[in-house]
Amino acid sequence: MTETELENLIGYRFPGGTRTIEHWENWLLTDCTGREQLPDHLVHPVALFHVPIQGVGTSIAELFALGQVEGAGSVGLDGYDWEYFQPLREDVEYRFDGGVIETERVTGTDKRTGAPAVYDRFVFSVELTTPDGQPAARITNHWRLRR
Repeated sequence: MTETELENLIGYRFPGGTRTIEHWENWLLTDCTGREQLPDHLVHPVALFHVPIQGVGTSIAELFALGQVEGAGSVGLDGYDWEYFQPLREDVEYRFDGGVIETERVTGTDKRTGAPAVYDRFVFSVELTTPDGQPAARITNHWRLRR
């Protein structure tokens, strides 16, 4: 991927869509964390790892293809920002919209080997809204695409 191709990803929009976090899914996700089920049909925060990606109509494989990386070790995680504007609840059909908001080619030196190193910062964001259009949450994922 050239630096120009990387820069052209800024503004790329995912298809968008709707998704409901059903009780059984929330129960399993919460159980996997070893925590008690949350009251009042609240969704466990761990759902924000995968639900926004599915809800916006893409997949991890499609994100890898967009960044032109493949294979184990080609992507590192630089961070996640999860913002809640209201509690997420089971059985609510949320709307998901988002896209790529930042990219940057970074060059430097591999700290372990001293060899030249190149990677790309790849940042995408997805916003969740309630059926009446109120902001519910936003995730911003910062990935490192190794070249």
